[in-house]
Amino acid sequence: MKKKVNLIKLMGFSPLAIAIAWALVSRTGYAHCDTLDGPVVIIAKAALDKGDVTPVLKWVSQKDEDEIKKAFEKTLAVRKLGPQAKELADMYFFETLVRVHRAGEGEPYTGLKPAGIAIEPGILAADKALESGSADSLVKEITSTISEGIQQRFNHAIEAKKHAEESIEKGRVYVKAYVEFVHYIEGLHKAISGQVHSAETVQGTKSDTLHTH
Repeated sequence: MKKKVNLIKLMGFSPLAIAIAWALVSRTGYAHCDTLDGPVVIIAKAALDKGDVTPVLKWVSQKDEDEIKKAFEKTLAVRKLGPQAKELADMYFFETLVRVHRAGEGEPYTGLKPAGIAIEPGILAADKALESGSADSLVKEITSTISEGIQQRFNHAIEAKKHAEESIEKGRVYVKAYVEFVHYIEGLHKAISGQVHSAETVQGTKSDTLHTH
């Protein structure tokens, strides 16, 4: 039976740091800020109905506020022309807002996605934690996932290493396992040290740079 490594203690990372790293490393294009039932569009709809642009401005940086305000005013004006005009104007504003928001994240805009599209589990978990007001379950779940991921790759690499010199084929098996293990750890270290996203952004000290969703 393989001796299980106390990975979190060995690497010197707190559970929360591991959780943050996992979230950054696994970040994908499945962000729901560009869906019609995502938080950006939901707030945009409410803002248009109230005629107040203020709630949506938090989704863009300060330098982009004027563009959004102008788009908002145009949308309100066109909305008055009838139901069809309202629908077209609203979509124009949603697309403008999401495009600018995505640009602020450093992400490409690929169009609005339909409502009901599958959302990456990590994003749903993050939203659920915010809604509940506690990150305890999220930290526990992600820490466990990271620990299992490291342990699995470690076990595979250490076992392959024992037989690496027996043949070229077994040596290649070890090299493959080694590369997978090292790259996984490298990705975590980069995320935690801020090489994936700046540490200041993770800690929320860069108010003018958005890295939400």
